[in-house]
Amino acid sequence: MLNLAITVIKVFVTDFVTKAVPLLAKSLGKPAQYCVVSVIPDVIMSFSGTTEPCAIANLMSIGALGVEQNKKHAQVLFELVEKELGVPQDRMYITFQDEPTGNVGYKGTTFHSIFG
Repeated sequence: MLNLAITVIKVFVTDFVTKAVPLLAKSLGKPAQYCVVSVIPDVIMSFSGTTEPCAIANLMSIGALGVEQNKKHAQVLFELVEKELGVPQDRMYITFQDEPTGNVGYKGTTFHSIFG
């Protein structure tokens, strides 16, 4: 699950979510059916003391995260956000959150019940 808060106006982010899902799925090595991308546009935010385009993101996954893996995910996501939304790579942070299967709910249960 990628959550992105960005200063870019809504009209520019519509196609981003559909482009981001397959890239995220490939980077994480997970089926696209389990990948979610949400974007909150028009956020009033300052990065380095200016209001030029900037963003903050959180990537949550059950596994597939770690020191080396996060470098790969960061490269994919920073390039995508810069190319599609015009946010320079030095104006965005990404936090990575690895959750156990019992902490993520889906279809009335948790992924622990589904996958163990």
